[in-house]
Amino acid sequence: MSPSSRAALLQWGLALAIVTTATACRDRDFLNITPIAAPASRPDAARPADEHPAPIPPTDSSPPPAAPQGGPMPGSPTSFAPMVREVRGSVVSVFAAIREISAMQWGFNGPQERMAQGRGTGFLIAENGEILTNNHVIQGAAFIEVQLDDGRRFPAEVLGRDERLDVALLRMKAPGVALHPARLGDSDRLSVGDWVMTMGNPYGLAQTVTAGIVSAIGRTGREVHLADDSFGNLIQTDASINPGNSGGPLLSLAGEVVGINVAVHREAQGVGFAIPINMVRVVVPQLRQYGRVMRSWLGVSIAPVRENMVDWMHLPDAHGALVQDVEPDSPAAAADIRSGDVIRRFDGQPVSDSTQLPWLAASAGIGHRSRVELVRLGVVSTVEVTLGAMPERSTVALPAGRPGMVPIPAPGGP
Repeated sequence: MSPSSRAALLQWGLALAIVTTATACRDRDFLNITPIAAPASRPDAARPADEHPAPIPPTDSSPPPAAPQGGPMPGSPTSFAPMVREVRGSVVSVFAAIREISAMQWGFNGPQERMAQGRGTGFLIAENGEILTNNHVIQGAAFIEVQLDDGRRFPAEVLGRDERLDVALLRMKAPGVALHPARLGDSDRLSVGDWVMTMGNPYGLAQTVTAGIVSAIGRTGREVHLADDSFGNLIQTDASINPGNSGGPLLSLAGEVVGINVAVHREAQGVGFAIPINMVRVVVPQLRQYGRVMRSWLGVSIAPVRENMVDWMHLPDAHGALVQDVEPDSPAAAADIRSGDVIRRFDGQPVSDSTQLPWLAASAGIGHRSRVELVRLGVVSTVEVTLGAMPERSTVALPAGRPGMVPIPAPGGP
């Protein structure tokens, strides 16, 4: 056989071996090999079910891309440190020496008096040393000290306090000391989900910083298990708040105070409450001038409007405040407001929920002529009411058997 014939025979044999081997291995499962689909030029209708088209690049009308899994959302702060540096000089620790009378003990002839120290937080609002905190932090105090960020302590006096809103205005006695008041924000602009930060003195750990979001707004006293409504407009946050944070600031990302931390449920995690700073702004001038808040008064007791009342009371919807009772010789009685009326607007402000009316009536001003829109037996009418001064009433304490909540004194009727 010639050399050329042998070469041709060898090539033919090699090709036959390759084909035979490929045929034997065609259906064998290779666990460590992942097939890669080749790009297809056929139309989508002919594309196999396990083959996906390439993503279409977003256009101007497409929604923004989502954040990577586990990463921050666009616009989220990468650090709160710049805001902490800006505001920490405005936040103070409050120490209140309170006289306590203990019960009779064995070996003594009568009750014993001792001094207990209460701790809380406050924040400067003026260069003259004015400080806002909670009333329950300093209530009954014989002596008050405040501590600055640098550790210096100074005595403070009470300029005014209000049990119903649980706010107190102090003035630190620190002549010649340069102070840095906090900037007050607009709590009406808060939305659920906004970032917020707190600074305070929990368990004596001064200048503790925590952060979270606004969990809810407009929380009522009933919802947080208080004895009464306390003007029902609290901010709920999941930023960690503990005993000693009372009176401290709730801060927006702009470094502005949007609330005063006031309550926490100690049996829960991430359930704290703050007084909106816009409510506090209203009472500060009176605390500064008179030492107390002189509220206006309508003279009604109210209840929520339920959905099952809408039809038989001929109401357009379940918004408003249902008048349960009218006090004799009150401004409401003089304006012929009656039990069963549903108040829908007060001085042009809509009353969507009954919890809004007490604050509107109390903050309008003594002697102010308010226009009240109400529905009576399906008929809408408007009356004018000259508001009086709210009578002094004893505040309602936290009822026994409800552990964990910081007491917030509650008001009477609007």
